[in-house]
Amino acid sequence: MDAFAQARLTRRSLLAGGAAAATLVASPSILRAQTKELVVGGAAGHKPWVESTVVPMFEKKYNCKVIFEGTRSLVNLEKMQKNKGSQYMSVVQMDDPVMILAVKEGLLDPLTPAKAPNLANLLPGSTHMDAMWANYLQPWLGVAYSKTAMKTPPSSWAEMFDPKYKGRIIIPSLQNTEGLPALFVAGLLAGGTLEAVQKDTDAGFKKLAALKPNLLTIYTQQPQAYNLLEQGEAYMIGPAMSSYALERKAAGAPIDLVAPKEGVFAMPSGIAVIKGAPQSELAFAYVNEMLGAELQSKLAGPTFSLATNKAVPKPEGLGADVKIHQIDWANVAAQRNDWIKRWDRDMAI
Repeated sequence: MDAFAQARLTRRSLLAGGAAAATLVASPSILRAQTKELVVGGAAGHKPWVESTVVPMFEKKYNCKVIFEGTRSLVNLEKMQKNKGSQYMSVVQMDDPVMILAVKEGLLDPLTPAKAPNLANLLPGSTHMDAMWANYLQPWLGVAYSKTAMKTPPSSWAEMFDPKYKGRIIIPSLQNTEGLPALFVAGLLAGGTLEAVQKDTDAGFKKLAALKPNLLTIYTQQPQAYNLLEQGEAYMIGPAMSSYALERKAAGAPIDLVAPKEGVFAMPSGIAVIKGAPQSELAFAYVNEMLGAELQSKLAGPTFSLATNKAVPKPEGLGADVKIHQIDWANVAAQRNDWIKRWDRDMAI
């Protein structure tokens, strides 16, 4: 090959290479397409532990990129509704009451043992509505108390009703998800069974009315309520969420959370695959990993939650014999509006 021909070939190669490089620069999506992306919608408060614990493990194991969009459950539902038929999210982590709404609108793809084998290893009550979704963690509800105001921890839900605590008790509003078990606890203390008091709340409402003299306030925002508890102005908050109360304790607040002898209530942290997910296989793999003992054992402690995988022990502070009550969320969805109306009428203070 003469020098002129060689130079011409070299110039052609450079031009071709330059054109290819220009194409990649002009179209970064070509580069991104080389790596599979899984978009997960979840709670904004979950973002730190999802991105520090879940994402690195999953990306390494499945050679993909996970994008976690942190917001509220109802916002995730709106995204799914808006993009029905052309979803960009593949997995959603939402509260169970919102999952029920997603099921009713046909937005979820059912979980199966073939696609998520860890379903077989979950505790009873962890899957819902024919496995349309499952719980991967469950914060628990007990009684939070001021260690400065109370030298002896409460041992029963009934202690909140003791007249000696007049004006010292705080409960959540029924508008808050964690407030619902206040109604069920009251029904249990009135002598009902958990199944019965969730269906018929009349006895619970009548018992709650007896608590009104003891109430300092009914909260809709947790921070203000816990400020009162930490200052010793409030003696107890119940029901109190483990994921909030124990986080405050870990930060140095003079409070603690106990499991009353009647038992605690499990709160919902659901996970599901979105119908029409763009990365269906990865989506089911993500759900399966979240239901597995390996990840749950790493997450239960930092999130102050109960694991749902049978192989993971209960967290410190919850004895092996503590009853864990499950809430019938389908029943809640059907009756909650009526309950809130009666609550507003009966519990005004």
